[in-house]
Amino acid sequence: MRLSIVTSTNAKQFYAIKSYTNEANKRTSKIVEKLGNELEVLKKSNGKDPIEWAKEYIRNLNEEVKLGTANILINKSPITLIEKNHQNSFNGGYLFLEKIYHELKLDKICKIISDKYKFEFDLHSILSRLIYGRIIFPASKLATQALSKRFIEQPNFELHHIYRALEVISKENDLIQSELYQNSLKISNRNTSILYYDCTNYFFEIEDEEGLKQYGKSKENRPSPIVQMGLFMDGDGIPLAFNITAGNTNEQIAMTPLEQKILDDFKLSRFIVCTDAGLASNANRKFNDKDNRAFITTQSIKKLKKYLMDWALSVDGWKLTDDNKIYNISELDKNGKLENNFKDKTFYKERWINENDLEQKLIVTYSIKYRDYQRQIRNSQIERATKAITAGSIKIKKCNPNDYKRFIKKTTITKDGEIAQNEIYSIDNNTIKKEEMFDGFYAVCTNLEDEAVEIIKINHRRWEIEESFRIMKSEFKARPVYLKRDDRITAHFTTCFLALVIHRFLEKRLDGKFTSIKIIQELRDMNFLKCVGDGYIPIYTRTDLTDCLHEKFGFRTDYQINTTKQIKNILKEIKK
Repeated sequence: MRLSIVTSTNAKQFYAIKSYTNEANKRTSKIVEKLGNELEVLKKSNGKDPIEWAKEYIRNLNEEVKLGTANILINKSPITLIEKNHQNSFNGGYLFLEKIYHELKLDKICKIISDKYKFEFDLHSILSRLIYGRIIFPASKLATQALSKRFIEQPNFELHHIYRALEVISKENDLIQSELYQNSLKISNRNTSILYYDCTNYFFEIEDEEGLKQYGKSKENRPSPIVQMGLFMDGDGIPLAFNITAGNTNEQIAMTPLEQKILDDFKLSRFIVCTDAGLASNANRKFNDKDNRAFITTQSIKKLKKYLMDWALSVDGWKLTDDNKIYNISELDKNGKLENNFKDKTFYKERWINENDLEQKLIVTYSIKYRDYQRQIRNSQIERATKAITAGSIKIKKCNPNDYKRFIKKTTITKDGEIAQNEIYSIDNNTIKKEEMFDGFYAVCTNLEDEAVEIIKINHRRWEIEESFRIMKSEFKARPVYLKRDDRITAHFTTCFLALVIHRFLEKRLDGKFTSIKIIQELRDMNFLKCVGDGYIPIYTRTDLTDCLHEKFGFRTDYQINTTKQIKNILKEIKK
């Protein structure tokens, strides 16, 4: 800041002004403080020379600015219109994502790729904005290019650069995944002793099949072409690797190629693969029954051989983790007090079996809480079935195992054995009784010799990979997919995968105290009002989550105003 004296006919006016670079990258100046006219300054100076006093006052102000303690006065007029088509609000929530982005050295990975292809556009700028946008402002590639301008750091690319970048990202997908894993080891101890695998699919709002877009079994029962994503997650819930296959691919055969890539590119050899029943083919189990690998997989009790099903559902021979007694679970139904005492307990039994030339341990668990949950779901479905029968609005076709219509049976013959004039619908009590047999029971198979309690504990964490898919589909809006070319489709899911990795590291950094929905919403709300030449004023609500973010990441944006210098220092620190 410096002193400016404006002389008019009647008096001299003293001002503290400062120079700054405006948004057009030109040097200009603005009034920081009006010190008053000559008489007013003379009164403040207590008899000193007004000019000397004003210079000393400004020197003190500059010292406060240097120390970061100076108050900033912002002059705004109630009669001056704001500039047309001029952006005043910017998002700063992405800064926390950017910190993790640079910790994972994704900018360095972009440089490796850029040096290989020698293109002119900024791949790092594009990839980072695709990731931040996917988390905070999920949208199409066209919209993402526009929404990137809402971040404090402005984009330096055009829309056509994004589509060119997608082609390169697809080609280097394997490199990105393997380098990302190696870089992640420097910021976190990855628990790769246990790997969780699951598969889901994403739909397109089109009708024609082409390339990866094929008709297949949709998880959401949509009559649209789909692509399939297989995902490996480590034991701490951080995504490890993924692949994209055509929508008509059998999901059971998609696992081993991705696992082989982990063995080859990630240099991992000792791990346990945990999957659900739909991915537990005998071939997949045998693939992980050699070298230093093992498997834990959900087992459908309904698909067991009869003698094993009878053993699994028998009421005796059950154990608890915290004592050596043998329990008969039928006694729980007879004694309400006893049932209540064991409501939060999990009973189990185990035995070794040889199925399809594979030695594996079958572990069956029984939980009163799980039994009650299954009954509650089924009772609500039976209620829906009853209402449908009463309303006469029934169209029974082939239904999936979770459809309430499975409890409705159609009769075309009367009680007298005659052909009924109209179809008769009623609740199928036989189906209900068959399903009730399995209430509360759950089974897994493994080739490990560990205690059953440890196996159950490992399998229980499969919910995290299912939650990862939910985050991508709901919060990240990864579907429907609007891209046509296979390479761009693969690149789209690469950016979704990278966004998920960064988001999971962010959750971990916050000690798991906050839900993904809350984190994303508050990052989205962390907006700032830009005062040109002065800095950024937070216009978001300070909360426990924002306090935790600032504490864990080592910088703060929740001062009454963040000077331009403070923001520059934050950006410099983030990119170290």
